[in-house]
Order: sequence, then structure tokens, then C-alpha cells
Amino acid sequence: MGGSSKLVAVIGAKGQLGSDLVEVLAQAFEVVGFTHADLEVSDPASVQQALGQRPWRAIVNTAALHKVEACEAQPERAFQVNALGALYVAQVAQKTGAKYVYISTDYVFDGRKGQPYLEADLPQPLNVYGASKLAGEHLSLQAQPDTLVLRIASVFGRAGASGKGGNFIEAILGKARAGEALRVVADQYISPTYTKDAARLLLELLRQDAQGLFHAANQGVCTWHALAQEALRLCGLEVPVEAIPASRFPSPVRRPAFSALSSQRLAGLGLASRSWQEGLRDYLREKGYI
Repeated sequence: MGGSSKLVAVIGAKGQLGSDLVEVLAQAFEVVGFTHADLEVSDPASVQQALGQRPWRAIVNTAALHKVEACEAQPERAFQVNALGALYVAQVAQKTGAKYVYISTDYVFDGRKGQPYLEADLPQPLNVYGASKLAGEHLSLQAQPDTLVLRIASVFGRAGASGKGGNFIEAILGKARAGEALRVVADQYISPTYTKDAARLLLELLRQDAQGLFHAANQGVCTWHALAQEALRLCGLEVPVEAIPASRFPSPVRRPAFSALSSQRLAGLGLASRSWQEGLRDYLREKGYI
């Protein structure tokens, strides 16, 4: 992995995960953040110009087209960013001798297992977003065999989601404080991911020069409804939350009903993610809500 260099590139440095990665990885490495203005992953010339001239120890790619409706409407663009973009960065990592880290998603699964997915489970995406990210995993590993693929899910972090106006927790708390009625889906099961926890796990994985596929969501399973209720409870907001089925929000995108993640591989390295409740509490503290 990148020889003796301590340089680590983080693509998508202003995003929810990317901003925490820049901060956390700086504990051990010299981190250089790249925003969309600096680097367009779907343009191989842009990738080469930004990354091809330096002796990186690792290149972490968090860039993605992650609005699932946009991916469904523009499948070609989704694959340009999420699949070909992953390939172009992996190719530069391979040429420069860098460890490549590709961030993927729970949406590579169809949700029919009915219990948390492990790294060995067979992906079966239901939508264009999931299919494009799965293609990105395969292309990354094909171009750079010691690639580290990190799957996360339902993320929340200090920076909020670019293009989504914050994140789910922010939206719930904002509506509750404004006195708006809260209606939240109660039949989709997830493993929420606190981005700072995912960043800390990645730091340890890089220190151990890990490779292959790891699930890095926080431990445990909940619905979006349960996540909303816990956030409100921790903030001391006694607000009713109506539990509704996902079918009440008609969408052209098929979503897995149960896409929670668990890891078998982290334990083999002496690592483990925290519970989603612990991650949520620390996130709310970080934001100054509790």
C-alpha cells in the first residue's frame, strides 16, 4: 500500500462521509481532500490529472450519484459516475501503487433475506443505483485486486447529505420543532451508519492494510420509524410519529424492504462497529442537539 508515503486522497471531501474521513484519517496520514470542482470521477483525464502524479498511500472514493430517483431516471449517468468512475480511480490507484478504497451501499441487496446481510451474501440489486454501485465494486476489484470495498447504509453525519438538504435525522428534528406532523416509514429495515464511526473503522482497516469487502454500518437493525423515535427521545422531544407503510410514498424506484448490514469480516481483524443507538447519541452530541 503506497510504500512509505503517508499521503491519502479523499474524493468527495465535502460530503457527509468525506468530511469525517478528512478529519479522522488525519490522525495517521497526510490527507488531501478533493471536491467535485477538483475532480470529476466520470472523466478519466480529470482523474489522471488530479491523482496521477503523486505517491499516494491510499485513495478513498466517496463520490457517487446517490439520489436513487435520479439514478433511475438517468441510468447512463449513474453508471458513468458509480461504475466507470470507480474504475477510472481504481486504475490510477493501480498505476501509482496506492491502496484503493471504494465506498458502496446496502442497496446492492434485494432485501429478501429477512435478516442482516453479511459480506458473503450474494448481491441482487433492485434498482439502477444499486446495480451501478455493484458494478463499481466489481470494476474496482478487477482493476486493483487489493481494493478495499466498504459498504455503508442510511448514513447520517455532521455535514449533511449534499443535494439532499441535510439528512434524515435533521429533517425529522426540523419538522418536530416546527410543529409539523411526522409520518415515517415503518416497514423498511436498515442499519444506520454514523459517518464518523465508518471513518474510524476505515482508519483501522487502512492501518491493517485490509483488502476485500467489509460491511461498516453501525450494528443493529431498525426501521426509519424507530430511528426517528430514538432521535426525538434523545433530544427530549415528545412528538408523536405516525408509522406508515412505504407504499404511502409512491416511487418509481424499487427499494429493498430489509437491507440491514452485519459483518463477519471485521471480527477477524479484531474490529467491530458500534450500535446504531451509540452512534446516533454521539452524532446528536456532536451537532449540539443534546
